[in-house]
Amino acid sequence: MDRLLLAASTFCFLVGFAYTMHALGARVYRASRLNLFAILSGFLCQTAFLWLRGQQLGRCPLTNRFEVLVFLSWSMVLFYLLIGPAYRLSLLGVFTSPLVFIFQISALLLVADVPSKLKLAPNGWLELHAAISVVACGAFALACVAGVMYLVQERQLKTHHIHSIFYHLPPIRDLAVANARLIIAGFILLTVGLGSGFKLGGMFTHSPLTAWSVGVWLLYGVIAALGRVHRISPRRVAWVSVAAFCVVLVTLGGLRFVTEKGAL
Repeated sequence: MDRLLLAASTFCFLVGFAYTMHALGARVYRASRLNLFAILSGFLCQTAFLWLRGQQLGRCPLTNRFEVLVFLSWSMVLFYLLIGPAYRLSLLGVFTSPLVFIFQISALLLVADVPSKLKLAPNGWLELHAAISVVACGAFALACVAGVMYLVQERQLKTHHIHSIFYHLPPIRDLAVANARLIIAGFILLTVGLGSGFKLGGMFTHSPLTAWSVGVWLLYGVIAALGRVHRISPRRVAWVSVAAFCVVLVTLGGLRFVTEKGAL
């Protein structure tokens, strides 16, 4: 049942993906409630999947790469639903759908959903650390999407090749603000995740995730600080947010998770 829910969720984001490709190919974008409905439906199916998987496991569903990809996708959509209306970033959903679809179809087709054979006693700090850290990555992922939108709009302004989709993009200043605030929100969440991780003592401090978490925390901390004091331009913040998230994705693949030798 949970796999069916995930497949239904992936189909919803496929609808958003197809709409994006059509709009970009035709160079004619029209605001549509269909995309918002597809994203909301996909989010509800994602939530139901994670709830059912959590009930089966008796813990937060972050026990393998398959579940982490789904949880990361869910976090991205959650942030979009929270900030999209607030920042008038409705078109952010059009750019988010393809990335979420790619993550979930990769999870379904390329990543083995192998239940861990190792049974660990429930550990609230461990699960809080894992969940908040992945949600923080969701904020960084959405910052990456906002950065791409910023760069697309800036290029159209510089080249004077204005497509119809340009007129539906939010003001470039709003994209810069949203990008910066998403980075700060992700940094704060990751700080909380690290704090809860260190509450675990030896289990966490000797984990490969420690170096990864601290490295990502430092990377985004530097980006947030430099952007905050205006030492780098919004354009460079956009580029760095895209590059930094690519680094996070590459390094995330080499980590162990909640029940893999207890190493998260």
